[in-house]
Amino acid sequence: MNTRPQENEILSVGGGLLAKLVANDDWLDAAFAKTHPEYYQQYLLYLDPQVRFTVVSFVWGPGQETPVHNHTVWGLLGQLRGQEISTNYDDDLNKISEITLNPGDIEAVSPSIGDIHKVRNGYDGTSISIHVYGADIGQVERSVFFPSTGKHKDFISGYSNV
Repeated sequence: MNTRPQENEILSVGGGLLAKLVANDDWLDAAFAKTHPEYYQQYLLYLDPQVRFTVVSFVWGPGQETPVHNHTVWGLLGQLRGQEISTNYDDDLNKISEITLNPGDIEAVSPSIGDIHKVRNGYDGTSISIHVYGADIGQVERSVFFPSTGKHKDFISGYSNV
């Protein structure tokens, strides 16, 4: 008997739990909310001992953004502070949508529902989102994509605080 939940259940139930977490902006320790003058920061908040999931804070200074990238695992993104804009791409690297996340908003990614995007700070101050991924995302081999050429480059992100 398989007792592991299916991805759609994880995204649904987990999304509800993440929404409760990001509904209040009074719990994140200042050590995990620091910006860097040049780069967004990815702070590890929690790593499940069985490596089933991680919880990460993403901290963005004004004008900061990611390259176009994937995750290769399910992920939930909850906006805690500020605003982020996610530009989503299909597998052929065609831009398909743009979503603006404001405090309390939740978004999901995974290879089965759409996994390639670029994220940028949509606010002129600090923006912070809390992400939950179905693996140790700092150790997962992923890809950065170059839509103008269709090429990609593999990378492992690591964490700003580990």
